[in-house]
Amino acid sequence: MSKIAYVNGAYLPQRYASVNIEDRGYQLGDGIYEVVHVHRGRFVDEERHLGRLERSLAEIRLPMPMPRASLRLVLLEVLRRNRITADGLVYMQVTRGVAPRDHAFPKKPVPVAMVVTAKRIAPYPKDIDATAISAVTYPDLRWARCDIKTVNLLPNVLARQAARDAGAAEAILYNEATGMVTECAATSFWIVDAEGVLRTRHLDHSILPGCTRGALMAELEAAGIDYTLGEFSLETMRNARETFLTSATSFVKPIVRIDGRDVADGKVGPVTRRLFEIFTRHVNASAGNAP
Repeated sequence: MSKIAYVNGAYLPQRYASVNIEDRGYQLGDGIYEVVHVHRGRFVDEERHLGRLERSLAEIRLPMPMPRASLRLVLLEVLRRNRITADGLVYMQVTRGVAPRDHAFPKKPVPVAMVVTAKRIAPYPKDIDATAISAVTYPDLRWARCDIKTVNLLPNVLARQAARDAGAAEAILYNEATGMVTECAATSFWIVDAEGVLRTRHLDHSILPGCTRGALMAELEAAGIDYTLGEFSLETMRNARETFLTSATSFVKPIVRIDGRDVADGKVGPVTRRLFEIFTRHVNASAGNAP
């Protein structure tokens, strides 16, 4: 069966779907994207993701392509047409639309352009040990507004490729001037430091407000589990008891090796294991809600 995409109001087989060569997303990276995890055919943290989409669009002075309720119907229809009833991902991208190439916004407003695609993914993991990965450190070369989920991802691409070249799965980014860790190339980053404190960086323009990160924090607070927000250095990270990442595509995933060296004993730690269980319950609860 052909994959079906939503492109500017039409549902089309992906092999026939296209965007105009003067779409500002293609020409200038002038756009925003969002990804939502689907579990058992239902969206996980949908409101968080749509809220972040709306915020990112506002930050670059773009309107929502349609009201949230209408957008949700489009997302559901893309799922239906692609027959995704188990686990999957829905990708949406909104750009400033089609206009003659010029760095400034079009003098005459043009309709925003929107694309939605979906794909199946492997079932939600049951065994956290099987998900453990290695990572490398890499300088954070991104722009000054990483809190906006823009389609400008070249620095992230280069970081992920550096990880792949080293036989690792993710790159942990750090500020070269300060030696402070920010986040990963495509995920949020956490540590359990040498004193046993669960830590992740505070939100500002330097990192993306991860939806899975936010959902996990809400679960931690509900469970009475303490965590600390703030900067930490590469040295603190290297001395950590545990390290892990979070994202809509990785959930809670342990990192057991960094730059070729084991994190602590090189095994999944007890805190990461517990948080994986907590987040698994959160995902299953989301799947229990009616679409």
